[in-house]
Amino acid sequence: MTADSFAANLLKWYNQHGRHDLPWHHNRTAYRVWVSEIMLQQTQVATVIPYYQAFMARFPDVQSLAEAPTDDVLSHWSGLGYYARARNLQKAARSVIENFGGNFPDTQEELESLTGIGRSTAAAILAQAYNKRAAILDGNVKRVLARYHAVPGWPGQTAVQNQLWEHAEAHTPNKRVRDYTQGIMDLGAMVCTRTRPACNDCPLQKGCAAYARAETSLYPGSKPKKAKPEKTTWMVILEDKDGRVLLERRPPSGIWGGLWSLPELDPAYGADELQDACERDLGFNCTEPELISGFRHTFSHYHLHIQPARLGVNGQNTVKDDSRHKWLHRHEALALGLPAPIRTLLTSPEQAALL
Repeated sequence: MTADSFAANLLKWYNQHGRHDLPWHHNRTAYRVWVSEIMLQQTQVATVIPYYQAFMARFPDVQSLAEAPTDDVLSHWSGLGYYARARNLQKAARSVIENFGGNFPDTQEELESLTGIGRSTAAAILAQAYNKRAAILDGNVKRVLARYHAVPGWPGQTAVQNQLWEHAEAHTPNKRVRDYTQGIMDLGAMVCTRTRPACNDCPLQKGCAAYARAETSLYPGSKPKKAKPEKTTWMVILEDKDGRVLLERRPPSGIWGGLWSLPELDPAYGADELQDACERDLGFNCTEPELISGFRHTFSHYHLHIQPARLGVNGQNTVKDDSRHKWLHRHEALALGLPAPIRTLLTSPEQAALL
């Protein structure tokens, strides 16, 4: 199958089976496409749609996003994970206002100058928003091309990725590039899936090297496995006499960066030491702890075993509201940007262990 027939067959399939009515297909501005692309990184379309709609209702343009309180942005991202994406989104929005007069750039180089936008995301914005010829290479596209050309190795390796970029550039047509880029993403998501690809429904089956060899399961190559470290922490729900809980803002970088979370205590403490630990480490005289079922939360590079405990605070709070601490009623806390496990702990602690 030639490069031309690859694109032609894909477009013919897209006409009949592709997704034509996604929320970011309407009023297709660079801003709206950009937000969708960032949300779709490492997140499936079905999950993204309600978040995207709520985000657009609150931040309808780049100006409103740039000027919004960061807590507001993070609260609208809460549950999507990979929170650095939200922080980078706002940094980029502010850069568009400051450096581009509020107008989204329309060149690869200028788009890549914005925080959080790499080569493929920039190309997707060019193709989807401006209908300019630009090759994309997201996870779905990597899978399609790796199978079609039987490219061995894990796509995270530079040499493998470079081969896939060459194929992506060669197959991208000069016309209907907007439909082509959506089509190849759809094909990877709907037909050329990670497991059990529907090869009999694939418009590219005839030229697919992996299919011809009955080796679709071998492509793309898997990431070399590495055991994730295991970490443990106490998370304490400190509640004052008015029913408010203490939240603590995470550092701006790292896990859950910039989000509000619960105070943590050294996992070396035993349950019978928590009262003393709260007084010594946090400055509170507390009631005996009520232990809540622990659970494990997995991050991209380690597993965190969370053991929650609820303690009442006696007397006057020694920690006052500041930039890092807030005493809030639960309904107030839930309006902030919270990691999903923390949100569950504050609303339904018994469900947290099921996460």
